[in-house]
Amino acid sequence: MNSSINGIVAYPVTPFQPRDADTVNVEVLHLLIDRMIDAGVDAVAPLGSTGESSYLDHGEWETVAGESVGHVAGRVPTVVGASDLTTAGAVRRARIAESLGATAVMVLPTSYWRLTETELRRHFTAVADAVSIPVMVYNNPATTGIDMTPEFLFELVTTVENITMVKESSGDITRMHRLRELSGGELPFFNGSNPLAQQAFEAGAAGWCTAAPCLIPQQIVEFRRLVVAGERAAAAEHFERIRPFLDSIVSRGLPTTIKSGLRSIGIEAGDPRPPLLPLDEADAVHLRHLIATACG
Repeated sequence: MNSSINGIVAYPVTPFQPRDADTVNVEVLHLLIDRMIDAGVDAVAPLGSTGESSYLDHGEWETVAGESVGHVAGRVPTVVGASDLTTAGAVRRARIAESLGATAVMVLPTSYWRLTETELRRHFTAVADAVSIPVMVYNNPATTGIDMTPEFLFELVTTVENITMVKESSGDITRMHRLRELSGGELPFFNGSNPLAQQAFEAGAAGWCTAAPCLIPQQIVEFRRLVVAGERAAAAEHFERIRPFLDSIVSRGLPTTIKSGLRSIGIEAGDPRPPLLPLDEADAVHLRHLIATACG
């Protein structure tokens, strides 16, 4: 269950043209990727929830996947979100990601109907069997309505050969402790809940999957450096300074807050795709203040 992916896994938004939300802004996508890599993130993960994957048509998804993997160009690993409403769609996306040169794919159980564990097992197994690159299983009950238990996630990793990692975003730190207990510390699990980052690393998380590097990349990388160096007091102090910012960006949904935050620092990534809306002026001003404080 060893993985070459660890540390800060950075999630870029999918930028759109300022007055044309139907056109992906490739230049800004490249800019965001370069900013994150230059700051020292350990991996880049396009087309997650932050990247509005569920709001893109197939052509747009393929454009973002290709441009992201191509522009990263092997500088760091890439984890491409391959989630889709159907198993066939997820398999197709995973195969495309592999053909583009992605390091791994991440799969979230997107569904209209609530899925049983048998249906989930078959879905994830079909994706894993379709590619030779590793699969990260993503648990995010807040966005999917499907909550996979640590026991079920551990079963997937131990029984399906190509599933090697878990992204746990329930916001329950006890889930991470349980994953560590079940695997004897061998399962690479990743924290997807920004406010839990410090606790997650203390629980043995292999990494932190976060959109925060879109806005404060150096500060996120520095926090991870302090953790790795064993400077617990300094890491805790650093985390307390960025914590209000982390809380804020998850309060309204990441595409909305991150794109509004980027606009406030002079990077135009367009608006989130409707029905999502940008932050109103008061909230945007507050977020800009939190960004400045986190960087202070």
